[in-house]
Amino acid sequence: MNAFKDLMAFQSQTEALSQVAGRLGWDQETVMPVGAAQQRGEEMAAMENVLHARRIAPQVADWLAKIEDSTLDLVGQAQMRHIRKSFARTQKVPADLAAEIAKVTSQAQGQWAQARSDKDTGAFVPVLENVVRLKREEGQALASNGDVYDAMIDDYEPDMTAAELAAMFDEMRPRLVNLRSAALEAPSPRALFGHYPEKLQLALSQKLADAFGYDGKHGRIDKAVHPFSSGSGQDVRITTRVSEDDPFNCFYSTIHEVGHACYEQNIDNAYLLTPLGQGVSMGVHESQSRIYENQIGRSQAFTGWLFEQMKSSFDEFDVPDATTFFGTVNRVNKGYIRTEADEVQYNLHVMLRFDLERALMRGDLSVKDLEAAWNDRFEADFGYAVDKPSNGVLQDVHWSVGLFGYFPTYALGNVYAGCLYDALRQDCLNLDAELSVGNTVGATNWLKANLQTHGGLRSPRETIEFASGMAPSPKPFLGYLEAKFGQIYQL
Repeated sequence: MNAFKDLMAFQSQTEALSQVAGRLGWDQETVMPVGAAQQRGEEMAAMENVLHARRIAPQVADWLAKIEDSTLDLVGQAQMRHIRKSFARTQKVPADLAAEIAKVTSQAQGQWAQARSDKDTGAFVPVLENVVRLKREEGQALASNGDVYDAMIDDYEPDMTAAELAAMFDEMRPRLVNLRSAALEAPSPRALFGHYPEKLQLALSQKLADAFGYDGKHGRIDKAVHPFSSGSGQDVRITTRVSEDDPFNCFYSTIHEVGHACYEQNIDNAYLLTPLGQGVSMGVHESQSRIYENQIGRSQAFTGWLFEQMKSSFDEFDVPDATTFFGTVNRVNKGYIRTEADEVQYNLHVMLRFDLERALMRGDLSVKDLEAAWNDRFEADFGYAVDKPSNGVLQDVHWSVGLFGYFPTYALGNVYAGCLYDALRQDCLNLDAELSVGNTVGATNWLKANLQTHGGLRSPRETIEFASGMAPSPKPFLGYLEAKFGQIYQL
């Protein structure tokens, strides 16, 4: 047992250093001076070199050889499962390649932001070509002659494959397309108009974060171009963004990121700075942000409470009643931006990215042809043309920072959220009454007890099965969408 204790003490320091690296990333996206990008890339590369060396240190190999996992309790066995997998993965990727990826993707983030602002895809093509080259090299090292894209997906959703995701998306797509067509052909709920000052939006955004249980003593809310959550344990930070003619962008970005943050904040403190002390996968993580944002935050009950909050906060708010407001919040309309898409169309945006990045990683699509492929696919899927790069291929930060295999977890998170919400409604009989007065405690405590507190104890599939009582399936999610939007659009 001394080997296990020594390994866990060493691992705790590695986890702490990883959190420091994450804080550098948070700083870069929030308050870092623009001119610091090149140096930050070097700093990130240095941190990655340290982490890479620790993950495959000779003493780690010795401890792993001495430990018999079957002699440990379930928590110990779970810790070992994660550490052994990290050790095996890190051994496959050369240290200089890992450091180069960290440096290049750190610098590419600022280059993407500039190209997006300038609407200049051409300026970003050579940058992305370099990122893709490095990530394919990493993927080939990890895949060991297997599917490169599967190896990338495994970083974000362990034990998931592109083939399984493609089959799931093929099952979902026809029902999503049919529902979208029916909604767009029906009379539309009224849109939201008016001017909503930033200061007032941020005040209500903070109230929403509090309502969903975000612990401000162990976190903070800042602004970023692309909202995100960062950190775990006792320091979990989120960002949001503000558009003064679209307060929903701020409010639902905040609720979404609070879902991520609460998952991290609610993990059992016994797992702090261990492999179990963070969300088990990005798909499961996304299930928390999506169920907070959509099934709870966009429900008729909760939007009734939000309606009253907006009436008291904004002078120009002129929606006449809570029923109308429910339709306004959930309005299905044409648009380009994934993060602003309604629940019906959101997954179609994800499926587009999934197919394109899969082709990129397999070498079936070149970076120089990516924008044309994006534009053709978008027009085929949505029925209208992309008007500018910031509404098309340059809208997301993910590819610039090397997150290939990440996008499909967004749609998978919606599938997981559908399963969880089905079980949540069966167990929380007073859910609507509580949400109608802004009380999310019943819902969030259920998610905490059944999923969040356990961190990485189980595999992603086992995590969802344990919490919801069912194997992951898109059927509950699709049924939820059809019932909700059938009501709003009287289909």
